[in-house]
Amino acid sequence: MTDAVILFRDALQAVFGPLDWLPEPDGQIHRFHVPGDRAGSRNGWYVFHLDGIACGLFGSWKAGGSQTWSNRTPADPLEAQLIAQRIEQARRQREAEQHQRQQAAAVEAQRQWGASAPASADHPYLTRKGVKSHNARQLGDVLLIPLYRGRQLVNLQRIYPDGTKRFMPGALVKGAYSPLGRLEPGQRLYICEGWATGATIHEHNGAAVACAMNAGNLYPVGDYLRRAYPDSPLIVAGDDDRQTEGNPGRTKANHAADLLGCGLVFPPWPADAPPHLSDFNDLRHWLEAHQ
Repeated sequence: MTDAVILFRDALQAVFGPLDWLPEPDGQIHRFHVPGDRAGSRNGWYVFHLDGIACGLFGSWKAGGSQTWSNRTPADPLEAQLIAQRIEQARRQREAEQHQRQQAAAVEAQRQWGASAPASADHPYLTRKGVKSHNARQLGDVLLIPLYRGRQLVNLQRIYPDGTKRFMPGALVKGAYSPLGRLEPGQRLYICEGWATGATIHEHNGAAVACAMNAGNLYPVGDYLRRAYPDSPLIVAGDDDRQTEGNPGRTKANHAADLLGCGLVFPPWPADAPPHLSDFNDLRHWLEAHQ
């Protein structure tokens, strides 16, 4: 065992937390369980070279991004070039691995979708949210929300009776969305976070909605849709996480709307609405209870 192996593991542990194994310095992509992630998941990945100048690249499929590491500063331009080549090779390996994971997840999503039935109107999640089933389907007691990239089904959000939500492991999320209503050229198109929020907006005004599923995905979805539907006015319908530090819903919605140069709306809270309410579905529930 060399010092470089220990140092590379230290670099991994500084990001991910304690690891009870040593990295393999074979120049191949390896996956591993990230402490704190769901049991059985392997979202972490690394590529590690030991010959010459020790260097590596690592990251998380779930968190995104990557970091480079080397055990010392390159001694000359040739070593610097070697590191650059290895890092580029590792990035290509990661992209190929990610594409394979996404393709396999899409196939499994399509299989589950094909085996499902239209969602029951009395599914506990739909009942709690007070929305219709729309394009949702059901497999056993699990609600299936379809996520598309263009016309291709690439992922499912699976919602369990207790409200737990899970995407397909390894599936494409960035830029994928769940559509409600007909996305037609020239008609306004809302982009929001959650599916229940999108269903609330669609039921209220009949407009088409693309549900991005999380605040960080508002811009990638909007960027894709403005290219696919250049004549459709976009409107970001943001969450307002008033009790969360930094208000990520409002912050991300503002950022997306600024980058897209499009409309922006937030729930218009009455003066006496409690601060834990955060989205349009919350607003509708509260208004119905206080009318």
